[in-house]
Amino acid sequence: MLNNKTILITGGTGSFGKAFVRYIFKKYPKIKKVIIFSRDEQKQHAMSKEFSTEKYPIKYLLGDVRDKERLLQVSKNVDIVIHSAAMKHVPAAEQNPMECVKTNILGSQNIIDISIINGIDHVVALSTDKAASPINVYGASKLLLEKLFVFANSDDNNESIKFSVVRYGNIFGSKGSVVPFFMTIKDQNFLPITDKKMTRFSITLQESIDLVMYALKNGWGGEIIVPIAPSYKIIDVAKAIAPNIEHREVGIRKGEKLHEVMISEYESFATVKRDNYYIICPTDGNWDRDEYCKKTDALMVDDGFEYHSGKNSEWLDIEDIKKLIEQEEIM
Repeated sequence: MLNNKTILITGGTGSFGKAFVRYIFKKYPKIKKVIIFSRDEQKQHAMSKEFSTEKYPIKYLLGDVRDKERLLQVSKNVDIVIHSAAMKHVPAAEQNPMECVKTNILGSQNIIDISIINGIDHVVALSTDKAASPINVYGASKLLLEKLFVFANSDDNNESIKFSVVRYGNIFGSKGSVVPFFMTIKDQNFLPITDKKMTRFSITLQESIDLVMYALKNGWGGEIIVPIAPSYKIIDVAKAIAPNIEHREVGIRKGEKLHEVMISEYESFATVKRDNYYIICPTDGNWDRDEYCKKTDALMVDDGFEYHSGKNSEWLDIEDIKKLIEQEEIM
């Protein structure tokens, strides 16, 4: 599928970008070229130690998705774009909302524009659960990203290009998330728990890669693809990591949700289940949910369905969490 293709990855030095590159070089030995586009030369230098330009068909280019002219240059002769560049830190976005708008919204529109101009075949953008019923700047910016991508695919002038979106929660054990944070302070007298009722969906780094690959293989363009995943309780993470110390409630931070919602009830009317994913179909465009179900094995969800981490049918218990921490080698 990716052999003989040139792939541009925005924000390619992040955790997802590095893992995705590692996966596709192993799976597709005949890839023509991978272009890593990001604005941190130190991270590019560090990544090049694992993936050198001498041993791999990879190129490191500096730039910012805010810079449309630079994007036009680096995306020439590219077949596929994986758009993972974003301002992701929730508190930073709350304090600098316009900076978040410039990167996550205007930068995403730049990706759409240059993809049309340069004739890209397929563009996949990474979104977040926080885009469903957003309560913070970051979530609102990702909701606008989704709207831009869905609209771009509905434009009759862009029929040859697929714009797809994948939406998922925090990667289990990712940098800055609760698991590595608890691991670093587990020898103290207590673990700070925002709220003992708090829940989250569980998705591993490999599962996020599988999600993007699914979009590349099965995406029609204009859809939002959501993985079906188990939930876990934050208090169970604390018990798995440090069962014998105090788990002290400290309150929810500004812009944080008690539970994750991956699909809101308002999106249920366009949502179907296919394989191990939910697909939110476009409501205005070149195809719709009825056509999708007729041409695939997808099944419509019930009207009013909500995919909510606190109301999930599948859960990780304390032992499952321990095994996952070991599997993901989280230190």
